[in-house]
Amino acid sequence: MRIGVVFPQTELGGSMASLRTYGRGVEALGFTHLLAYDHVVGADPEVHQGWDGPYDISTTFHEPLVMFGYLAAVTTLELVTGILILPQRQTALVAKQATEVDLLTEGRFRLGVGIGWNRVEYEALGKDFTNRGRRFDEQIDLLRRLWTERSVTFDGAFEQVVGAGLAPLPVQRPIPVWLGGASDPAYRRIGRLATGWFPMVNPGDNLDRARSIIEASAAESGRDGSALGMEGRVTWQPDDTDLFLRHVDRWREAGATHLGINTMRLGLTSVDQHLEALEAAAQLLKI
Repeated sequence: MRIGVVFPQTELGGSMASLRTYGRGVEALGFTHLLAYDHVVGADPEVHQGWDGPYDISTTFHEPLVMFGYLAAVTTLELVTGILILPQRQTALVAKQATEVDLLTEGRFRLGVGIGWNRVEYEALGKDFTNRGRRFDEQIDLLRRLWTERSVTFDGAFEQVVGAGLAPLPVQRPIPVWLGGASDPAYRRIGRLATGWFPMVNPGDNLDRARSIIEASAAESGRDGSALGMEGRVTWQPDDTDLFLRHVDRWREAGATHLGINTMRLGLTSVDQHLEALEAAAQLLKI
């Protein structure tokens, strides 16, 4: 099981120095990868009355693919979007940006994508929120063709490309596409399309049920669902390290191929404090 970190981007602001210190610090501690969340704009609760989303206009987010271009120059970590909201973006542009990150990291990149939940963000980016699930399937197909074919012609219900291609192509052909989601349709989509997935439930009955849906969907598509990668997530527990280790062990026993250690929402206020927490976690995990 490869153990990485969840970038605490809602708590580090926009400082380049903090980003560099964090990335290099994580690598020095022995973690294998860095996973970043994605939001382009935040909603203003004073305008959107009754707003109850987990993030708003005051929540800081680096743009992950641009940020990864910088991190690729200062670390050798695997970089992971967890997740990029694909249907609110132009597919060919995502293919190009992902290719650039894959080249800059020399193939140490996973593109995690999902359909998202923030209607305000879709509207700001000029994309239809209501058909995002149907467009998503087409986008993944088109991404993979753009990453592997010199010239692509694609005539879908939502996506059209005529005799066009990327140059250069990425190192990984295709780049691994990991999916998020916590609904039955999302699980079926993971089985049909994903290289790996990010469970939004903990090991136990809910995870077992999700995997059964995924594996059945994969089998229907002629794929081996048990071969999909799976990345769990564990929050650091400074006051109960035994509990932390038990959570890690549960993911290992569940067959997770990757694990992300999260230090957000622990009251940490600086990059040094986040790295100190990760150092303690690394020592316990003996990585």
